[in-house]
Amino acid sequence: MSENINFELKRMGDITVFKLNEKRFDASIAGFVKGEFTILMHTDEVKKLIIDLSEVDYCDSSGLSAILLAFRILQSNEGQIRIASPTKNVRTLIEISQLDRVLKICNSVDDAIKDLENI
Repeated sequence: MSENINFELKRMGDITVFKLNEKRFDASIAGFVKGEFTILMHTDEVKKLIIDLSEVDYCDSSGLSAILLAFRILQSNEGQIRIASPTKNVRTLIEISQLDRVLKICNSVDDAIKDLENI
């Protein structure tokens, strides 16, 4: 597993944006991302999370598993999650795996923020 994962965290009120600045969201980084999500949800008590995937060209089942971990933690804490700006490949994977039924996908971070502000 790579030690050096490139991501950004931004907070706007009660909304946290996690932007993954990696081209590949696969098994090599999924464990690290799961750890970050767990810390965010439990230590920082994040209730509204946006995962910005605009930089990710490739995602596999390990990446989806990390996203689902965040979804499950938030769901158990009555939180909300949005997927923002997925590339065509990543959006297709989410749709093929039918995760778009449980994960709300927004075209941009701004759209996701507007959606979460109304909750």
